[in-house]
Amino acid sequence: MRKLAALLAGLMVAAGGVYALAGPAQADDCGGTYTIVVGGTGDNDSNAPYWSGNISQRVGYPAQPIGVNARQGVNELNRLIRDHRNACPGQHVKAVGFSLGAAVVHTWVTENWQTFDNVNAVLIADPKRAAGPGNAGAAAHPLVAPVVGAPLAGADNFFGNVPVLTLCTNDIICDINASSGLPGYLWEGKHGNYNFNVDVYTDDARGQWFNGVYIP
Repeated sequence: MRKLAALLAGLMVAAGGVYALAGPAQADDCGGTYTIVVGGTGDNDSNAPYWSGNISQRVGYPAQPIGVNARQGVNELNRLIRDHRNACPGQHVKAVGFSLGAAVVHTWVTENWQTFDNVNAVLIADPKRAAGPGNAGAAAHPLVAPVVGAPLAGADNFFGNVPVLTLCTNDIICDINASSGLPGYLWEGKHGNYNFNVDVYTDDARGQWFNGVYIP
């Protein structure tokens, strides 16, 4: 387990790269749902081809898994959501994040649920996923957390009254004891085995899908 944790820590602090900040939300009639997505490691403009569906906004941030970069992602997500809420005060906001992006959305909800309503979140392969069922995500491992740093480090489910749906399927990023182990992450595609069509997730989705079983 210590070797696995060390390898995970190395993966989670891979060298950073150039990124592009997302522009302002596209003008619309403020109807329907404003869906904002945050990509995972390396997806600096949240424009990776795995995303599909009706996406209103993509978040740009330095998408490498260390705390300072996660903080920039949280700040940019906060700016975009609040700017849009000022322009469209009655529109529902759905924030969807994958992997490192899920940790960004997770942190945003934890920090802002008391001052923001009419919002929900979808966390796909969240490294900050709290234990139960399964173990906590990789960011909570005692050998990983000190390396990646806050706010990425640790695990919790402090979401207040915001509906949050978490998805984790045999993936060590969101369940450090997943049976697929490191080979599943590196070579078997377990970390990408999710539905990235944002339209399949409703505006009131909550609970967990864990290894194919729904837990309210």
